[in-house]
Amino acid sequence: MFAFAEGLLDDINIDSCVIDVGGFGVNVFITARTAMELPGIGEHVKLYTYTSVREDGISLYGFTGSDELNMFKKLITVSGVGPKVALGILSAMDVNSLKLAIYSEDAKAISKAPGVGAKTAGRIVIDLKDKINLNDNDIIDGLKSKGDISPAVKGLDFTSEMEDAVSALASLGYSVTEARKAVMAVDGADKMNSGDILSASLKILY
Repeated sequence: MFAFAEGLLDDINIDSCVIDVGGFGVNVFITARTAMELPGIGEHVKLYTYTSVREDGISLYGFTGSDELNMFKKLITVSGVGPKVALGILSAMDVNSLKLAIYSEDAKAISKAPGVGAKTAGRIVIDLKDKINLNDNDIIDGLKSKGDISPAVKGLDFTSEMEDAVSALASLGYSVTEARKAVMAVDGADKMNSGDILSASLKILY
């Protein structure tokens, strides 16, 4: 119904904000990450929104970027995942980490989000894995910009040595998502043996 909400930021809480749109105070539910990215009270703000229409009313959910909004829309298609649970997931994990967790079938990482049990996390992986493409340039660039992937890594195709290092890290108690992000952050990992990759990854994780 509403593609975005734009105006002056009137109030902000950890899970919602109020935007003054032409003299009307519009309440928008947001993630904790969005709350941290918002400007100060009285400043201009624009949030991309999703409109939820239910019997008890209409609610707006807002995001600073379209990528986060699109992931929110994907999450709420999963049985058992409503808007509030989806907000909780996106508050606990950034979009790139969530995509990597889904692609890696790392339900354990997703289940750490508030309100998400093991079964729900498993459904998210099953339902959304085919809708996530980790070869997209925007995902790779996003990981690089955050320092989660070495600039020397040109793609996300893992060598067998890199996969062995991921398995070793997982056996030490790290989630597959944590392990893959650490391995991707190792400069020149695609040319190293698994032992060296493991050692370098552990230094990053520590």
